[in-house]
Amino acid sequence: MSRPLRLAVNGATGRMGRVLLELLRDDARFEVTSALTGLGMPQLGERAWHDRAAPCFQVEWPQDRPDVVIDFSGPGGLASALDYCTAHGTALVSGTTGIDAALKARVAQAASRIPLMHASNFSLGVAVLTRLLREAAAALPQWDLEIIEAHHQRKTDAPSGTALSLGEAAAAARNTTLAQDGVAGSREGPRRAGSIGFAVVRGGDIVGEHTAMLIGAGERVELAHRATDRSIFARGAIEAAHWLHDQPPGAYDLEALLAARLGA
Repeated sequence: MSRPLRLAVNGATGRMGRVLLELLRDDARFEVTSALTGLGMPQLGERAWHDRAAPCFQVEWPQDRPDVVIDFSGPGGLASALDYCTAHGTALVSGTTGIDAALKARVAQAASRIPLMHASNFSLGVAVLTRLLREAAAALPQWDLEIIEAHHQRKTDAPSGTALSLGEAAAAARNTTLAQDGVAGSREGPRRAGSIGFAVVRGGDIVGEHTAMLIGAGERVELAHRATDRSIFARGAIEAAHWLHDQPPGAYDLEALLAARLGA
């Protein structure tokens, strides 16, 4: 049996980081060697789990490089992870959202040097939804498309990164862009045929729901995904890390993982 993959978790004291650590604790495929957090976090120096073998929460990147890094931090944390991974040739899986154009460009540049998967949503179900939406949007190019997303009341970005990714996938399937055919919010006036709109719901403790409605004359197609447990995103990131570490440098997404599983 091959040795476990050495794994570092960046953003380890955040909501997703905590879920990742709990899932990884019992996953024999991995050995968590580093649990990184931000400077000034009260958990610094504590152990990730209540046992002596667990890594301590730390700020400094390890000297003994891991095989792969999973990052759920923030823009600053992602920038730091990019520096470390490109310097050491380490695969990087990142679910950090809310990044600006300059950081997006750095992500794209890093993919020429390391295996890298950056996604707004690591649900395998959402990956399937994206694949189905791409096919439906291409088959029904003149139908209107409305993407409705719902999240908890504490979420700050709107539309969600996942909703925008779905819209971008649909637009690309129609050989257009969101800049050309996207409609943000409840803009007044009639819409052009084939437009791609977004609607946002915020409230309570909704984990994440996304519905794509393709609307034609007298009929419509609805594709939906509803998350009820936040751990699905961590599970998807873990599966991505296990697959990604063995890939050559490049930019990957969950659909590439699905294709590999299907042998496509």
